[in-house]
Amino acid sequence: MIFIDTGAFLARYLSNDQYHAQSNEIWDAIRRRRESCFTTNFVLNEVFTLLGRRAGNKFAADRALNIYASRVIKIMRPDRKAEVQAIDTFEKYADQKISFTDCISFVLMKREGIKRAFSFDFHFRLAGYEVVP
Repeated sequence: MIFIDTGAFLARYLSNDQYHAQSNEIWDAIRRRRESCFTTNFVLNEVFTLLGRRAGNKFAADRALNIYASRVIKIMRPDRKAEVQAIDTFEKYADQKISFTDCISFVLMKREGIKRAFSFDFHFRLAGYEVVP
């Protein structure tokens, strides 16, 4: 099982992203291993917003439809309890300028027993997760 963070999606879809080539190699490895992939609706909100800004809303919408049609990527959604727990995490890491989206991710990853993240964000490592790359 692996959690897919915002940067991994952006690097996959944007050829001018600094991590594009590295990201493609990791996506290929995940596909070869038939690894279960998870993300959150909060992450996807970031992804679609940023893709829209960088490549246009049509491009972002096409990618969004592909993700929602995927049988490989499970989209986790927080309930109220998870969001309140994320607020505690948000406060705990306040000095690290962590995003609330990351805090939601951590809570849901813990709930699902996910220990690895495909992310270019150091906050996942800081929170104790194994990070790929």
